[in-house]
Parts: sequence; structure tokens; C-alpha cells
Amino acid sequence: MALLQIAEPGLSAAPHQHRLAVGIDLGTTNSLVAAVKSGSAVCLTDEQGRATLPSVVRYCEDSRVETGHDALKAQKIDPLNTISSAKRLIGRTLADLKTGSHYLPYRFGNNERIIELHTRQGSKTPIDVSADILRTLKARAEAGLGGELAGAVITVPAYFDDAQRQATKDAARLAGLNVLRLLNEPTAAAIAYGLDNRSEGTFVVYDLGGGTFDVSVLQLTKGLFEVKATGGNSALGGDDFDHRLFCHLLEQNGLSPLNEQDSQLLLSLTRAAKEALTDDASTTIQATLSDGLTVDTRITRQEFHNLTQHLVAKTIEPIKQALKDAGVGKSDIKGVIMVGGATRMLHVQQAVAAFFGQTPLNNLNPDQVVALGAAMQADVLAGNKNEEDWLLLDVTPLSLGLETYGGLAEKVIPRNSTLPTARAQDFTTFKDGQTAMTIHVVQGERELVADCRSLAKFTLRGIPPMVAGAARIRVTFQVDADGLLSVSAREQSTGVQAQIEVKPSYGLDDETITQMLKEGMNKAGDDMAARARAEAAVEAEGLIAAVEAALALDSDLLGTDELNGVQAAISNVSDSIQNGSAENIRTATAALSHATDDFAARRMDRNIQRALTGQSVENL
Repeated sequence: MALLQIAEPGLSAAPHQHRLAVGIDLGTTNSLVAAVKSGSAVCLTDEQGRATLPSVVRYCEDSRVETGHDALKAQKIDPLNTISSAKRLIGRTLADLKTGSHYLPYRFGNNERIIELHTRQGSKTPIDVSADILRTLKARAEAGLGGELAGAVITVPAYFDDAQRQATKDAARLAGLNVLRLLNEPTAAAIAYGLDNRSEGTFVVYDLGGGTFDVSVLQLTKGLFEVKATGGNSALGGDDFDHRLFCHLLEQNGLSPLNEQDSQLLLSLTRAAKEALTDDASTTIQATLSDGLTVDTRITRQEFHNLTQHLVAKTIEPIKQALKDAGVGKSDIKGVIMVGGATRMLHVQQAVAAFFGQTPLNNLNPDQVVALGAAMQADVLAGNKNEEDWLLLDVTPLSLGLETYGGLAEKVIPRNSTLPTARAQDFTTFKDGQTAMTIHVVQGERELVADCRSLAKFTLRGIPPMVAGAARIRVTFQVDADGLLSVSAREQSTGVQAQIEVKPSYGLDDETITQMLKEGMNKAGDDMAARARAEAAVEAEGLIAAVEAALALDSDLLGTDELNGVQAAISNVSDSIQNGSAENIRTATAALSHATDDFAARRMDRNIQRALTGQSVENL
């Protein structure tokens, strides 16, 4: 496929010049940085030859900050000042945390807008913690590549919402990184597989990481990577398997809630046990707690599978929905790409194989494949010459729209639209003389605003006073390649406009996302009925307003009985708006329209007479 070379503005490389760009997989449990060297993507290692960096940060007494392996070692003895799994908290608020997150051994602040964690070095946000991890990866890359980085592609879960994406981008900027793009993790994996294996066809990417689950359906055709649909669960990952085994350990040993140090000790041991059960049929967890109690428990692989089978099952529903959204069946899938360290668990491999009826693809390292794909994308965006041109098309996971009169949600960008995208739609005023309009941006699949998630509001002022319906307001939605949204509104006749970058201060809770999608499907019939009723009510209210305005001017054209009949019809419409169905409202509206037919004709005659008064035939 002949394509123009893809590069960010100002980053096109000069002949024989290679710009240093990296791909970063900022993970819940581990993070990696990769780059294209000698035409191949490779993960960069630290001085000890380790590619993975544990996503753990410790804030020490002497103002030092430890990251990675050193911080992980200290987590058992200094849990309150050692932060892990920050990815699960980024872009969220305390209200978004689930009750199941109580095992996080942190001291949370009371900030309602953003999560704050109290450490000996003061309050730290998940953005700060992520920035410290990214600084370490940046330093590793610059040391390994021998120069300053031109930019980085950072991967995020496909189901990260706008707040989580923006927070990730903010963390990168704090770390001194030029963000070329935020790239969905499943898409990054597909890039690595597509270019490495020269594959074509429809593929599913199953990405189960430490804290998130993503599924994407992609079409690979001669260098074109097109995401057909995406789904997932942004609060399900390997950590949940660890926690289930941890709770089982407490139950088996009759342990009451533990202090932070003992909790971290047992969590680390259960994580090691989970990993051991991939190769061994059983393993033993042994520990001595701070109060002298000992733990000595044998866990079999089958026991672990039974304890966590419900978590594996939770990954299947998003797969079914993604296939449905993409319009493909299981038989159409050429391969299933396994991504994320948690996919090493045997019952995960077995469940995926059983669902698709084929052995999943895992010939690339599941821990590294996302970083490798991100590095390939970074190399292209940095403007370096690429032997094989290819084009990446990603999608937005949830519909975006705005509120119209009557509490209706008008979808402007439907979910699974290819990114980047921009769409415009014209709206108008509802009342005579209206000079301002509030634009309410919402996200979701339901027909009524009350059932969707509010993202932002802004006001367009300076609309020329006109009769209702005469103004033309063009509202434009733009979603960039990172999945970030901006909205603008412009009155067409005067050019007056207003705009906003949608940066909500909280993230969508995963249960909310799942519920929004399920309700969008399960309640489609009820939603359409509610929308039909709301639309009928809006039309009825408009007719009432028009008739009452006409009566205020020309009611003398009607006899007493006629006037009483019109007013009764108005009352009937008002009652139907309050209590009737869409059909009742339409019937009452039609009756009012019929009752005013003669009145409208008489008003037209009067207006014509007014216009002709004082005019001669020659002037007409």
C-alpha cells in the first residue's frame, strides 16, 4: 500500500538522520521501554540486563525516590510510603474506588477532585507516581540509545476514558517526555504481531494485564491496521487473582485483618504462588507475621483455578460484545493474540481456546509485545524512514453527544468511530429571542441525558435574537488520535463561537462503563419509547407556545365557543404531556392543530389586509 510517510509536525527526519523515539508500556505491575534499533524493535534493559521495571515507587526519608526493583523490595517493610498499582488510581477520585480496593495499604487524602496519597515526602497523586516511573524509563532509554529522546508513544488500556488518558499524558509531561501519541494497548500488540508475522485477516487481541483487561477486534490488510471494535474491563487484572488468593489465605488460616506490612508480605507471596502454579501442580505459601503467627498453606493449581474461575469468566462477556460490535463471528477470527503477563495462567489460556475453538497465539513475549508495538509506532511518528509503510486506525469506545431540549441525548460521534475524527451537526434555538445556548456534552449509549454520563458544559453567548428555529448553531466534536475530546459551537450568521477541551476531573468507573453498554442494549426498546415521548412533548410544547402567542395578539377573531374549544385543546395537550404516552401526546397535538386551523386562516387574512392597507395596485 503506497502511503505518505507519517510524522508529527516538525519531526520529519532529515536524510541519514535517525530521531530517537521510544515506546513505553506503562503497566499496572511492570513497565517497559522499547525502541527500534537496526530496523527491529527491542526492549531496552537496565544495567543488570532486566527489561521489566516494577511499577513501584518508594518515597524515602532523605528525599530520595526509589523506583522499580529497589522499591519493590522495600514494599514489605515500608508499605505506607511505597506506592504500586498507581495505574488503577490514575484519573480517578476517591468516589470511584470500589469497596474491593480496601486492601490498598495507603493513607488517602480528602481531595474530592483527585486521589492523593500521604507519604513521608508529602501528598503524592497517581500522576506523580506515574511520572517517577516514566522518568526512570526515560533515563534508561537515553542511556541505552546514547542521546536525547525526540518523543515517546505511551500505551493505555483501550477502555481508559478521557480523564485517565489526560492524566497519563500529564504524567509523561511531568517526566519531561514529548508525547507523540497515546496508543491503545491491544492496538500496539497487533502492530507487533502484524509486522512480525506478516499476518492478514481478522484478529482478536486479548490483553489481561496486572490491573486492566482489554479486548479489541482488528482487521489487518496490507499494512492497514483497522480497529473494528473494542471493549474490556478497566478494573480487572492479575491483581484481582492475587487478591482472591490472598483472601483465601486469610480464610484458611483464620487471620483477622492484617497490618500494612503483613498484608504486603502475604500479597507478594500469593503473587509468587500464582506464577509458580503456571508450571507446577502445587506450591506452598510460608510466612511468619509480625505478631509471630506462622502461615504454611499448600495451594494446588486446581484449587487456584476454582477460586478464580469467576474472574476468567468476566473476560468473556466483553469479548462477545466486541465481536457483535465488529459484526463478526468466532469462525471469522484468524487468530487470538494473547497480551499481558496474566495470560500465562493456564485456565486463562484454556478459557480463550475453548471460546474461540483454536489455540491462541503466544509466540511473542506477552509482557513485551505492547512495548514493541509502541516502539514501532514511535519510530514512524518521529519521521524515521520505515521500510514498510503502514497506517493505523483506532476507534473511540463510547458514544459522544450533547443534550437537546427535552433531556434527549443526541449522539454526534457513535462508539467505535475511527480515530482521529471530527463531526459537526447543526442545532437551533427553541424559544423566540434566545441569545444564549448551554452546550452539555455527554457520553453513553442511552437515549436520555439522565441515563448518560455528563462530561462538560459550556455556554455559547451572543446569538442574534430570532424567532425560535431560525438560528443555526453548528456544534463540532473533535477526538484526536489520543482519544481526547474537544467541542466547539458556532452561530453561523454572526460567526460568534465558544469551545471547550473536555477534561473531566474523574474517571468512569468500570462498572459504570459496563452498565452503560449493557443498558444501552437491554433497554433499547424502553429508550426508544422514552425518546419518542420526549420528542412528542417537545413538539407539543412548541405548538402550545405558538398558539398562546397567537391568541395574545388575535383572540378577537374567535367567538366565545371557538375560544373555549381552543383553550380546552391546549389544556388537553398539557395534560397529555404530564401523564400521557407518546401516542396520547401526538393525538392531543393533532387535535389542537385541527382546532386552530380556522383561526390560522383568519389570522393570515388579517395579516394580508394589514400588509395591503394604504397600498395602491400599482405599487403591488
